[in-house]
Amino acid sequence: MTAYPSQYPPHPGVRPRPAAPPPALVVVAHGSRDPRALATVLRLLERVRALRPGLPVHLGHIELNAPLLPDTLDALAASGAGSAVLVPLLFGRGHHVTRDIPDAAAAAPLPARVADPLGPHPLLVDALHARLTEAGWQPPRDADDRRRSAVVLAAAGSRAPASRADTERIAALLAARLGVPVVPAYASAAAPTVTEAVRALAARGRTRVAVASCFTAPGRFAAECADAAPGTVSDPLGTHPAMARLLLHRYDQALRTPAPVAGPATPVAAQAALATA
Repeated sequence: MTAYPSQYPPHPGVRPRPAAPPPALVVVAHGSRDPRALATVLRLLERVRALRPGLPVHLGHIELNAPLLPDTLDALAASGAGSAVLVPLLFGRGHHVTRDIPDAAAAAPLPARVADPLGPHPLLVDALHARLTEAGWQPPRDADDRRRSAVVLAAAGSRAPASRADTERIAALLAARLGVPVVPAYASAAAPTVTEAVRALAARGRTRVAVASCFTAPGRFAAECADAAPGTVSDPLGTHPAMARLLLHRYDQALRTPAPVAGPATPVAAQAALATA
């Protein structure tokens, strides 16, 4: 019996259909009046593109800067993009992550799903630790030095309990990395402030205190927290390589998550809960 191949080669002159492009990665930044913020975010996106050539990477802002997120999604649909994954350039489950970004995804003219925020995650801790080291932070030399040492994790702040829980978890992960207490503090909407956290640590004998800036880019909140630091203060996380890797990790994680029952804009963490309910 003659064996026939299960798949015939294409007819000469017929080109195979090109593979569909992957869903676009839309990095969702907050926006800032400080021009350094936009410049920093654009450089970060270039790092992401370098790590994943061929992946369409776009930017959308919640407010203050162009392009705004709805405009980015409209432009993607007009260009023929098939779908998008919205990755918040934010560190916790505040109002923007749980309401504003999902609302924009639900109203988009193309299928869009929302990834989890960047925190908490070990890659975020890598970036925080690196920035502290660059600023001059040194591990405690001995037991006495360790008893005097602590770090304040400066974050934007939110009234949402889930966001504060995320910041506390980031602080716990950083404390495990550094081997000293790490106390969350906030620029707005939550307590304590950096000044209050530093004062409370000093009352406990923690007088060697550094401030770790949990901000993406320079801006008013980052500057105010830096001004309140008693000594060492790290720069915003900016274009650190771990930030680019984390954005891609959240993108990949969102694509691995089953499509949500509650609609295309359900964040990944909620999608997973729906899938296992």
